Amino acid sequence: MVNVAILGFGTVGSGVAEVLSTNGGLIDQRVPNPVRLKYILDVRDFPDSPFAPLFVKDFSVIEQDPEVDVVVETIGGATIALDFTRRALAAGKNVVSSNKELVATHGCELLQLAQREGVSYLFEASVGGGIPILRPLTACLAANEITQVCGILNGTTNYILTRMIKAGLTFDQALKEAQDNGYAERDPSADVDGHDACRKICILAALSYGRHVRPDQVPTQGIRGVSLADVAYADSCGYKIKLLGRAIRQPEDKICAFVAPHLVSDENPLSGVEDVFNAISVTGNAVGDVMFYGRGAGKLPTASAVVADVIDIAKDVHKARPAQWGPGADDLVVSDDILTSRWYVRADCSVEQARAACGELQPLARGGAPKEETAFLTGPMTGPQVRKATEGLQVQSLFRVLD
Repeated sequence: MVNVAILGFGTVGSGVAEVLSTNGGLIDQRVPNPVRLKYILDVRDFPDSPFAPLFVKDFSVIEQDPEVDVVVETIGGATIALDFTRRALAAGKNVVSSNKELVATHGCELLQLAQREGVSYLFEASVGGGIPILRPLTACLAANEITQVCGILNGTTNYILTRMIKAGLTFDQALKEAQDNGYAERDPSADVDGHDACRKICILAALSYGRHVRPDQVPTQGIRGVSLADVAYADSCGYKIKLLGRAIRQPEDKICAFVAPHLVSDENPLSGVEDVFNAISVTGNAVGDVMFYGRGAGKLPTASAVVADVIDIAKDVHKARPAQWGPGADDLVVSDDILTSRWYVRADCSVEQARAACGELQPLARGGAPKEETAFLTGPMTGPQVRKATEGLQVQSLFRVLD
């Protein structure tokens, strides 16, 4: 028998318990030994839960029980969750996590600890919720040199941008609607300021390129500055505004990784990804472009990915898995300023002033635009070049274009 303990009975933890219970018969058909839930750790009481007999409040009960094979960490954050994960691995227990903050910040350390102890540390659910992306990236695409990973990695921001595009809501109106529908937290800063997407692109970059990428190394811009004017101008030239996380291989084993709003062409499949859905495009030197799409969060989609990791471990509890990436370095991640692209600019200036500053450009039009406002697409430029060219134009918005 493979015994499982869940840490945290919030949205994801309760979903894991539900999937293990509801699909228990199916799971048992796919593993050599039955998988059973033995403990649930939470400081709160759940007397009406069907799992009430399994609750404990002291982690040492789980830590010291030799019958516990897999610990599922769904607490979140990188404090208590880090302590419990370290202790579980040191006690010789496999750990499965959905915690992107913990994996992005301490993944290298925890993977190496798991390797030393001869156990596994798996975290498929930390990126993309129920979308299978991490295992395909490291297994199905293992024959490829990954040149770029690019994706819509946060469902909350994608929902907000979709409502701005489809319903004409302002950012504040769309955010409130997302909060009312349970898609955004009371404090939405982790989502709308891009921190959640940053953690996920760090994990994707680390798996793609084999080196630890820290969140503090990744330039991150959220969507608070996106206006309905920007949405309208983008639509006028066949683009949608999307918050993208990108990781791009560079010479000398360097990585360019960043998070920022982009104008995405209607011809690009990412432009059609709407509401709370996520999509991740991976480019390999052999396979070309492949794309993974689905619900990026939610109770049961995320629990599905967590339980898939549990099943993988249950197939061979004692299987040795190598660490999936090694240490990073302070100079590993290079600035996105080295990338050349077209840019979308909205500024308080005339078209003549814009041309004088930026040279050849594509002016954009929208109904009801102020007379003194000009929006345009530049020719190919680096970040420093476009900022220098437009420094006298009273710029209101400046986004990359993903063609």
